Formats: sequence, C-alpha cells, structure tokens
Amino acid sequence: MSNDRTRLAKESFVKRPISVDDPCKKISDYYGDLIFDRRKMKEYLDPEIFKSFLECVDKGVALDMKTADGVAAGMKEWAMQHGVTHVTHWFQPLSEVTAEKHDCLIDYDGKGGVIEAFDGRALAQQEPDASSFPSGGIRATFEARGYTAWDPTSPVFIEEDTLCIPTVFISYTGEALDCKTPLKKALKAVSDAALPICRLFDPKVSKVISYLGWEQEYFLVDESLYAARTDLMITGRTLMGHNSSKNQQLGDHYFGAIPPRVAAFMRDLEIAGHKLGIPLKTRHNEAAPNQFELAPIFGDTNLANDQNQIVMNLMNKLARKHGFVVLFHEKPFAGVNGSGKHNNWSLGTDTGTMLLAPGKDPMGNLQFITFFVNVLAAVQRHNGLLKASIASATNAHRLGAHEAPPAIISAFLGNTMTSVLHKLLEVPSDTPIEIAGKEGRKIGLVEIPEIFIDNTDRNRTSPFAFIGNRFEFRAVGAPANCATAMTTLNAAVAEQLLLFKADLDKELAKGKTLQVAVMDTLKPIIARVIDVICFDGNGYTEEWKKEAERRGLDVEDSVPEMFRTFTSEGSVEMFTKTGVYSLKELEARNAVKWETYSKKIQIEASVYVRMAINHILPAAIEYKNSLLETVSKTKEVFGSLDSCKTEVDLTREISALIEDIKAQSDRLKGKANEAEALADEYEKASAYQKVAKACDELRKPLDRLEELVDNRLWPLPKYRELLFIS
Repeated sequence: MSNDRTRLAKESFVKRPISVDDPCKKISDYYGDLIFDRRKMKEYLDPEIFKSFLECVDKGVALDMKTADGVAAGMKEWAMQHGVTHVTHWFQPLSEVTAEKHDCLIDYDGKGGVIEAFDGRALAQQEPDASSFPSGGIRATFEARGYTAWDPTSPVFIEEDTLCIPTVFISYTGEALDCKTPLKKALKAVSDAALPICRLFDPKVSKVISYLGWEQEYFLVDESLYAARTDLMITGRTLMGHNSSKNQQLGDHYFGAIPPRVAAFMRDLEIAGHKLGIPLKTRHNEAAPNQFELAPIFGDTNLANDQNQIVMNLMNKLARKHGFVVLFHEKPFAGVNGSGKHNNWSLGTDTGTMLLAPGKDPMGNLQFITFFVNVLAAVQRHNGLLKASIASATNAHRLGAHEAPPAIISAFLGNTMTSVLHKLLEVPSDTPIEIAGKEGRKIGLVEIPEIFIDNTDRNRTSPFAFIGNRFEFRAVGAPANCATAMTTLNAAVAEQLLLFKADLDKELAKGKTLQVAVMDTLKPIIARVIDVICFDGNGYTEEWKKEAERRGLDVEDSVPEMFRTFTSEGSVEMFTKTGVYSLKELEARNAVKWETYSKKIQIEASVYVRMAINHILPAAIEYKNSLLETVSKTKEVFGSLDSCKTEVDLTREISALIEDIKAQSDRLKGKANEAEALADEYEKASAYQKVAKACDELRKPLDRLEELVDNRLWPLPKYRELLFIS
C-alpha cells in the first residue's frame, strides 16, 4: 500500500507541466501589472483627482466623495480592461485568514437591462455581516452590522476576475474587528512619537516610517499523500508519525539544489507576486526536508503585511496546480524543524534616513543610539506582551524547542553594539560617538576577493536580534498575521519614545546641548537594559531560563496565561495611551484568542481519537490476527512456540499498545468533554492545555505501533514518504 501511494504520487507529477510563463520575459516588463498604483492612477485619473488622492495618502488629508468618485471611475476603467466583473472589499478579520464578499459590477440601466457601475461610495465602504466573524463579544449573533472601509495607502489589486480593495473592518459601534485597523493606529503612533525626536536632528523630517521584511517558511507535501492524511487535512499537521531514518540530520537540504518540481512552483509564485507588485526576491531550501523559504524586499509595514497575506493565499492556490499542498503550520512534522515567519523590523524617515542603522558621523550615530536604546527599553518593558503577541496553540509546538527562539523574549546585540553601550556608560556625555563599520577580511586565496564582515554576528537562538540596520523578531509563527506582532512592537516603541522625549525635554530645558541632553537621558536607560533584556548567549539552555527569571523577564510557558498579559495594567496603559486599542478591544481580543486556542485543541483531540480508533487500531488488530494465525500454525506443525518467539513477543507488545491506545483515547475524549463544558473562555483554554498534553501522551503508543505493524497494512503515508519530494 505504501509503495502504491508513492508510485501514484510520481505518476501524477509526470503529467504536470514545469512552467507556465515565457522564460524570456523580464520581471520589470510585467511588475505591478495587476495593481492600481500611482503610475496607473496618473494615467487613468483626472489630474486634480490624482492630486487630491496623493494629499490623502501622503499628508493625511481627508478623502472627500468627489475624489473617491473620481478614483473609482478610473479604477473601474482600468479593471474592466483586465476582464474584471466583480469587486470585493478584502479584509483581515480575527479569524486568522483574509475575507472577501464579491459584488458584480452591474446595476439597472432603467431600460430593462444593466450597466457596469462602480462609484466612490462602493469603493469607500461596504457592509459585511459582522456577527459571523470572531468579535470577542463586541457583536452578538443578532447584531450583524459591521463595515469595511477602504485603506487608500494599500493599492487595490486584481485576482482573476475580481477587483480586491484592501480595507479595515470595524463594528457598528466603532471597535476594530480586524488586524489592519490597530496596525495602522500603531504605525501612526510610532510616527507621531518619533517625529519630534527626529526633527531635533533634521528639521526636514515630516514622517517616520515603520518597515517590515518578512521571511515566510513553509513545507510542501504531495497532494495525493496529503489527501490520505486526515490529520493534515483537518489540523494542518501530522498528529502521529514515526521519524524517518533520514530527515535533516545531515544538513544536506538547507540551501541545497531546489527540486525541479518545487522550482516550477516557486517560479509561478514569483511571477504572480511580481504582477501584484510584491517584490519577492529570495527563495531557498530550509533546514528540514520539504521545507522552503521565500522573502521579499522590505517595505512599509502596512503594505508589507498586506502583501504577506496575499502571498499566502497565492501559495495555497498555485501549489495545487503543481500537485502540492502548502503547510504553514509551525510544526507539521515531529523531529524536524518547524516553520516561523521572521519579521525584520526597522524605522526610517521620509528623508531617507534609516534610524536603526549607524550614522555617517557622530551626530548620525547619536540619533541611531537614541532609537536603538529606546527600542531595547520598549522590548524590556513589554517582553511578556511581545511574547503574547506571537503565542498561539500552534506556535506553542515550536517556541522553546531546540530549533527556534525560546519562549523568553531577550535581545541579541552582538559584540560591537554591546561594547558601544558599555563604553557610553563610561565616557562623558559630550564624547562623540563612533561605531565600527564593516571590516575587510582576506581569505588567503588570491582569486577570492576581500570579504567585508558585518559589525554584528547572528544568533539563531535569539527571538529579537539586532542584525546591522534592523531588529529581527524571529518568534512569529509561519501562519500568523504579522499585524498582531507589529502592532504590539510599534505601539510599545511609541510609548517608550514618548517617555524618552518627556525626559529629554527636561534636560534640554536646563540649557544642555543636544548631545549632552540626549546622553544624560539615555544613560539611565542603558544601565537598565544592558544587563536585563540583552543576552548574546545560547537561548536554548536550562541555565538561561533560570537566569532570565532572575533578571525579571517573563518566563511563562502557558499560552492561555500569556494572553492575559494583553489586559495587564501596563499593557492597557500603553495601548490606550498610544490610541491603538481600547480596553474593550483588548478584552475582546483575549476572548477570541482563548476561544481559538480551545477550538484548535478540541479539533486535534477529536482527530486523535477518531484516527486512533478508526485508522490505527483496525490495522494493528489485523496485523495482530495475522501474527496469531502464524503462531497457531507454527504450534500445530512443531508442537511448541519455541520457533515463533518473535511473533509471540510482537503479539504481546501490540496487544498492550492496543489496550493502551483505547484507554488513552477514552480518557482524552473525557478530558475534552470536561473542558468544553466550561463557560469561561480563559478557564476553558487552560483546561484544553491539559488536553493538549494528553494528546501528546496518546501519540507515543501510536508512533510505536507504526514501527511494529506490517508496512502493507499501515493506513497512513509515513514520514519517509511525506518528507521527500521526487
């Protein structure tokens, strides 16, 4: 049976084409074809309308209906030239996926027929049913009204025959029901807080921009094998499965040659992404078999987050065309690396200055150190909250494992920046700040050019690492919407910058120079952060867990408990002060998080029990019966069991495993029922955490049976089949 599955997968692949596009066409020829960007707006919009639109996007001027009507008219003309027949408001509810409701571009013409119609009102606002999306109690089932509103800072795009308009999603009473609304508020908050500080160094600055560069990890599995795994289809991960003899222990997959079939998928994905103006740049094999990564050029956080959601949807669709299924789960296979989505984050100004990159002169370095230290202070103040922002039932399988960032938020600086901070505490405040740049290093071979070494190394065990001109928030899970982590980080930094500016103003009022005032304000902060949040060692060790707790960092490892940090006094004060969340919105989001956590564990527990009883036990019993028949015939022929000791021992072990699985399945079902009966969402989630541990225990005898039962009888594709693409 196992060999048949592999053969069918290979045969189905042979029938599929490798490529679907002209390989000679340059990317720049079609880049952005399917987005209504500024270049197309200039072509399709009236000059006055175009000018008004730019004032809205660039300067925050309110968008009037005349401008909206003008933009809609040009947008409709452009879209219909691409065969568009429908329009949708594309939004990001709290259900962890994107949502859309399609409306046909028609209306009555008053003469018994229809005409294509699309105006500013349809562009700016739509009313989806808000009661069917997670709201944490903000909306009851009988209170259905909610609204989507156009986000003009993110370009509309075409997907097949539909014009997709990125929007925010709010309730009838005004609360945010999505991921985009609070993210945009956090981006405004960090800009507003950073701007007065930036203007001390450059009065020309009018806006501070938050940047995001995401690195999307994922697995590919053959579609036919995926269809034979109930657990993969329902939960996104394998709930059982013994390790393959060969997996990633040789390290031969990482950065290895990309299999042709995968390369064809990647090429089609990049073409589709480039047409949508998504600057996909990097692709490679990741550490685990069948694991891969892609990454774009970094950009504005709001737009980059939208693009990540678009890319994930594209991946799901295009993978099927190549006979694959994409797995975004953080831990789809036991025993090999899981998948994250590293969020490379930075700040910059509209004048082109990157605030987290060392400057070209002492004053530029002073500005860099100002923002660098305040980011560290924000991360220290809200380390538990940042951990909560990336926590989930699925990411719990990855965090804390010896392959991913630990479940403790610390910051890696590297030797150069650690030395800089220590030196700043020792020298007078008026000392010019110098930071070593890249240095050349010769290899010793004439034909190899000099290599320039960065002023900081990388630490793969750090969840928040400085890597030269940005911080890499490495703890975000692969299927997550980056918005939650980015909202939390930007809001935390905004709060810290406000606190810093208030203290700085007091120092400036004393008549101090800018450098002295800045350094006198920074030094107490440096002293607080350098021995608490900064850690350059191995984050996987047990010693670090003890040290982190001694330092006062959050070491909580219970996901339901982590979520409570969102409504702690400090978090509520930070979010409300920056205008990102209201208390009601925070409480609602916690309710959604707990409910989602419980449902995911409940689904997994149900699948565990049903697969154990309906798939695994019948196969085990069938093999046991065949062994018993062999034992019976052997005894009949030879008169004793001495000649079939192996069969007897196997039968006994399999019988014991069958009984263990049945007993554990019954207990698991009972625990899940008890948890489900609880009314309070936090208590229910806490109970389901115990259910998750019971699931882990049930897996052990299931995986042992896979080692023992005849391969021809085993009902599921095994890891050795799932993890290696032909």
